[in-house]
Amino acid sequence: MGKLTLVSTGAGGSRYLTNEAIKAIQEADLIVAYTKYAKDLPTLMSEKEVFTTPMTKEIERVDYAIEEAKKGRTVALLSNGDANVYAMGSLVVELIDVKDYWDDIDYSSLPGISSVLALASEVGAPLSQDFCLISLSDRLTDPNLIQKRIKLSLECDFVIAIYNPKSRSRLGPYIGMLEKLSVVEPSRVIVIARDLGRENQVIIITTAKELIDAGVENEDVNMSTTLLIGNSTTKLTKDGRVLTPRGYLNKYDLSGSKKDGWRKES
Repeated sequence: MGKLTLVSTGAGGSRYLTNEAIKAIQEADLIVAYTKYAKDLPTLMSEKEVFTTPMTKEIERVDYAIEEAKKGRTVALLSNGDANVYAMGSLVVELIDVKDYWDDIDYSSLPGISSVLALASEVGAPLSQDFCLISLSDRLTDPNLIQKRIKLSLECDFVIAIYNPKSRSRLGPYIGMLEKLSVVEPSRVIVIARDLGRENQVIIITTAKELIDAGVENEDVNMSTTLLIGNSTTKLTKDGRVLTPRGYLNKYDLSGSKKDGWRKES
């Protein structure tokens, strides 16, 4: 029986690779990857057989990995970030199921550090309350549904991570997001993180007003960017880190004693 491992390679470069991911790549006799991500790991892949395809060729890439594994090969299919967060996980499982190869392939998936988690570790503690992820890519999702999700997430006061904000040819969803963002206070904390984990990583802490004013021409926002929109409690610390308080100091004083008048536990 062949083996197919879906390997999550983390937010970018080799910085966020797990030990499990490194081992799976080393043990594979075939690496299948998106062309851009294959270039992130030259040392690990230097002596490997590598099959790559460009953007929009995901089905071709996954199908090749599956068919090679069915032949008895040990295949590592690479997926940036976490393979089950807007990535290859669903397509791999779906194609194996459609082909009914479950008895022919030893399949497993390895988790990775998605860019919102990498971003959080870089800027402070912005995800300590409820948060959500929204992709602005409308290649596979109705653009009206994307805008509905943005609107309702802002109304629910989630911390919001935005993936795939805009490309040169796909500006509409980003314009719509900026319009929805105009309902929050202008000082709302925004983080722009580009090329996380790579040598050219850029992180900018700004505000909703500044992001809106920069408009669709904002050169810091592209397909390699993750945006983080703070909720109504998100603030900057004295040294400029991003903090969304969990609420400990609302309930307890600095000695750890519960404050008078705090509601009873339910």
